[in-house]
Amino acid sequence: MEQMDLETVKTIVAGMTMAIGAFGPSIAIGMLASKALQAIGRNPEAASKIQTAMILAIAFAEAIAIYILVVALVVKFV
Repeated sequence: MEQMDLETVKTIVAGMTMAIGAFGPSIAIGMLASKALQAIGRNPEAASKIQTAMILAIAFAEAIAIYILVVALVVKFV
């Protein structure tokens, strides 16, 4: 069996890091949006407050995905 070179391993590890790391934030964003829409459906008068909190929470969840991207880039290029 042929041995993989370092660049191939780095590419595979970076890809797996992105694949696994994107799973958590994507699930979190879906759950946040789902619960926020349910809350707005139950109390439409509070829609603006709920929407503001939802967007802030989604931004924090998306920040985790950006951290994962940085880790994958460091693995790939360092």
